[in-house]
Amino acid sequence: MAKQSGSSYEQIMSDLRRKAYSPVYFLTGNEPYYIDKISDFIEENILDDSEKDFNLSVLYGKDVNIDTVINAAKRYPMMSEYQVIVVKEAQQIKDWDNLSFYLENPLKSTILCFCYKYGKPDGRKKVFQTISKDYVYFESKALYENQVGPWIQDYLGQKKVQISPKAEIMLTEFLGTDLSKIANELDKLLITKPANSNQITPELIEKNIGISKDFNVFELQDALIKRDVLKANRIINYFGENKKANPIQMVLSVLFSFFSNLMLYHYLPDKNEYAVAAELKVAPFAVRNYVLAAQTFGAWKTMNIISYIRETDARSKGIDDTGTAEVDLFKELIYKIMH
Repeated sequence: MAKQSGSSYEQIMSDLRRKAYSPVYFLTGNEPYYIDKISDFIEENILDDSEKDFNLSVLYGKDVNIDTVINAAKRYPMMSEYQVIVVKEAQQIKDWDNLSFYLENPLKSTILCFCYKYGKPDGRKKVFQTISKDYVYFESKALYENQVGPWIQDYLGQKKVQISPKAEIMLTEFLGTDLSKIANELDKLLITKPANSNQITPELIEKNIGISKDFNVFELQDALIKRDVLKANRIINYFGENKKANPIQMVLSVLFSFFSNLMLYHYLPDKNEYAVAAELKVAPFAVRNYVLAAQTFGAWKTMNIISYIRETDARSKGIDDTGTAEVDLFKELIYKIMH
């Protein structure tokens, strides 16, 4: 196979589907979703079921060293054109330099796939430079918050399904940037949506995922921006009664992110919608919230709010606190933000 340095997910999957295989695949990065998608395809599709018993090996980095992997890779397949070796948890392997000799003349009948998650190797090492230059090297980067919404739209768009803006925000606020978790929840919604509907709605999310369309951190944020004390306290009381679905650390994390971005917004020289979205790494439609929030909370007040959130987070973990109930911590925080 030709040089594949910096291969894209789409190109790798296209080559795999047309059976244009590389002897070595090195999948790395902080986002495990695409690493799993590629390695699962290699594990499940290169060999048929009758060939897998003798020609498919799944190894784990904590159990093997590179010499073990190389010895396995040098075996010839039995009654098959290929043998497939998938090395999971490859980030736990230490003696990578020994792989260099195998890379000089890899067995063409072996498909060797390394899954090196939650980071990437030292690119200065010759062995990784060789893989990047001569074989398939793929880095799966974690998405920024502003990239999650478009990713959700694209994922659903491939199934000819749309999602409303509020439903999209509910998912991104609740699920964060973990693509595996998001994909699982989207698949659940696709299965449970009405057959005659091509729309993911807040009501569908509330029914099937358990995120309330009216009592969630997005609505709390909205209440704070509008200084709607009644709505904010209703949401806080709901959180207190549904702690599992609304853990205090998750809520505080979202609020901290929002007010940290608001602090940055106050000092941005260019407050054009798309410039703000790019700087804060949020979706363009979310910029409106920062515009409104900036009118409610000045820079000095925003700085104090960030301090209040930090203090509440520490108290929720037992630091300088004798066991105040979560709902009371929330109420104290909301009071300080509003006044």
